[in-house]
Amino acid sequence: MSSSVYVKRSAMVAWDALSWIIALGLFLLLRHDLALSERIWEATLAYTTAAILLQVAGGFYLHLYLGRSRVGSFDEVTALGALVLTISIFLGGAFFLTQPVFSRGVAVAMPALAFILMAAGRWVFRAAVTDPILRNRPEGAKRALVYGAGDIGHQVVGLVDTADEPPYTIVGFIDDNPAKRYLRIRGHRLLGKGGDLPDLAQRHRVDVVILAITNAQPAFIQDLADRLEPVGITLVVVPPVREMIDGQVQLGQLREFNVADLLGRRPIETDLSEVAGLITGRRVLVTGAGGSIGSELAAQVHGLDPASLVLLDRDESSLHAVQLRLYGSGLLDRDDIVLCDIRDVEALDQIFRRHRPEVVLHAAALKHLPMLERFPDEGWKTNVLGTHNVLSCSLAHGVEHVVNVSTDKAADATSVLGQTKRIAERLTAWYAMVHDLPYVSVRFGNVLGSRGSVLYAFRAQIERGGPVTVTHPDATRYFMTIPEACELVLQAGAIGDPGDVLVLDMGEPVRIVEVARRLIAESKQDIDVVYTGLRPGEKLHEVLLSGEERGTPSDHELITRVEVPGLDPSHMAHGGLDSAHGEVDRLQALANAGLRDQQGAA
Repeated sequence: MSSSVYVKRSAMVAWDALSWIIALGLFLLLRHDLALSERIWEATLAYTTAAILLQVAGGFYLHLYLGRSRVGSFDEVTALGALVLTISIFLGGAFFLTQPVFSRGVAVAMPALAFILMAAGRWVFRAAVTDPILRNRPEGAKRALVYGAGDIGHQVVGLVDTADEPPYTIVGFIDDNPAKRYLRIRGHRLLGKGGDLPDLAQRHRVDVVILAITNAQPAFIQDLADRLEPVGITLVVVPPVREMIDGQVQLGQLREFNVADLLGRRPIETDLSEVAGLITGRRVLVTGAGGSIGSELAAQVHGLDPASLVLLDRDESSLHAVQLRLYGSGLLDRDDIVLCDIRDVEALDQIFRRHRPEVVLHAAALKHLPMLERFPDEGWKTNVLGTHNVLSCSLAHGVEHVVNVSTDKAADATSVLGQTKRIAERLTAWYAMVHDLPYVSVRFGNVLGSRGSVLYAFRAQIERGGPVTVTHPDATRYFMTIPEACELVLQAGAIGDPGDVLVLDMGEPVRIVEVARRLIAESKQDIDVVYTGLRPGEKLHEVLLSGEERGTPSDHELITRVEVPGLDPSHMAHGGLDSAHGEVDRLQALANAGLRDQQGAA
């Protein structure tokens, strides 16, 4: 413990003791003009001495002098008041019973005076030592204007003002509530409303605007960022509620506005008890374990303590990366790191026979829309036949739960990718319903940051100096983060009924061009956006449910249950690979027709 802490605590003890003495002097001067008999003097001094001893002993017992609360905080003053009240009741009763000449006014007024003095001393200390108005702000701290004078705004200012080396200097607040017009928070004034922001920011030489509103809509945040960007002011946001600790903001959690803030919905809150029941102590196999979704799934499953975790992928480099992430080793020598292509049903069957998985999370797929439009056979082999292989091996070897990772492109599918994933959903439903097994599919939109995603492509283009290519200025997509996507997959396995397709409520779709502009703004570069036109099979707007689908609530408020018709595998290829090729050709023709219809409507 540092010497400064000893000094501060010793000073607090000394001040509280002195407060009793000063209170005694004030009371006697005002009430008795210091004219007391010798016996009353003796009793009063004894009372004061006892009060000081109890104050010090009680203060240490309650940890008031050991850093229980911040000096001058509401919690500390409340505990201090309770201690003084207890002392006054105990000593007052004792002295009334044992000292018949004791002055009753001493037991009533003196503790109150002592408490006022103790609290006043703490207020002076806090004002002199911690108040931002009296402290010297560190050089290099950015001048910040806080947007939002609610509870989160109070927390932000308190954190900044009391930090040893704060990154910001608060210059004031803005808030759109007219009732807060004259509000001051820790000495900082409310300077105006949101509409006054550009003028206020320039007048007060603001470097940063801290948005202290946790439920702000994406459109509002984007508009605010667009207004600040031309004048060189950075927008900083508070973290979402799920990232806070007991609802409290941490100074290190404040961050610049980024593309994830455009999602526009409440984050998923996973019931860990249900998910743990699905994973903990069970044998789990993840297909496509080296991909963005598969590797995050593997990480989340690994944290839930399964009996075994088998990671399957056809890409050895991806397996190397996921092994490094989970185990800190990339030797690829573990028995549960499996190199296998789901197209090879015989090799897949051997893996299932050897590892006997109880839960299968099926994330292996080909997912790049334009590539599958060019090579539809490959999409058929992996997304359809490969899924069929996984399902048939799961059934043959007694797998209890299968979760098939699907996509929103399977709803009203116009592309080979969407059609193949739709068939995979129907195959999963058939296996589930015919054999009464909890095999389910989970459908969600674009995943921010996954390999090959629009975010990945945009960042690569920005690193090359641009331009950033966007298909259409009005194109929209649903977005979610990788951790959210994987939480949904695990939750689906826990709550889904046989054959269900579970769909996340992903909020409002986001214009792709807004994502591009946000990433360009984050890069601090002057980069153009170029429109290339919709590609074959690509929609202007994605949907989560097709026209004939009707969603029903599930046990999770952000997940909708959809029924899809099962597809008997014996009807899929009509007895041969050539027929399967013809089916893909037909789907590709439908995709091209859908594209022409979209372009004509646009």
